[in-house]
Amino acid sequence: MIEFDSEISSELFLNGKILTFNKPIGWSSFDLVKKIRNLLKIKYKFKKLKVGHAGTLDPLASGLMIICTGKFTKKISQIQDQDKTYVADVLFGATTPSFDLETEIDKTYDTKSITLKKIQDNLQEFNGEIEQIPPIYSALKVDGEIISACFCIYFQEISITRHHASSIL
Repeated sequence: MIEFDSEISSELFLNGKILTFNKPIGWSSFDLVKKIRNLLKIKYKFKKLKVGHAGTLDPLASGLMIICTGKFTKKISQIQDQDKTYVADVLFGATTPSFDLETEIDKTYDTKSITLKKIQDNLQEFNGEIEQIPPIYSALKVDGEIISACFCIYFQEISITRHHASSIL
């Protein structure tokens, strides 16, 4: 349950506040923003209140969500540019078409050859700037426009080019 200290003034939220929450599994990032905005509007009788998040977490992920209110929503891009650390639970020896748990496991493999050293060596590939081909299930932006391969395939037969995405970890 989300509660706000009754001693915090409404002006503080309008002038800008940074809030942190542990987003539960099953909620989208927008679900959390919507809930915060609605709770604050009810508690402080705001007609309008800017509320935004500094980074999206998958609905199947739990973790820190940074929520900004009021004038601090202008600081979201600065917050997003900060270094981040990710912690994950990994199931070795199984794959899914979407590379996550959005789809069912489609193949399993023997894991006897996996060692701690092999894992540590492979993790080094994820440091620094990397290029990756996002899975066909991803919602992507190209030149500022959202493209969703699944959406395009469903409605018409077209050729889809998956773009490499550059990331710094």
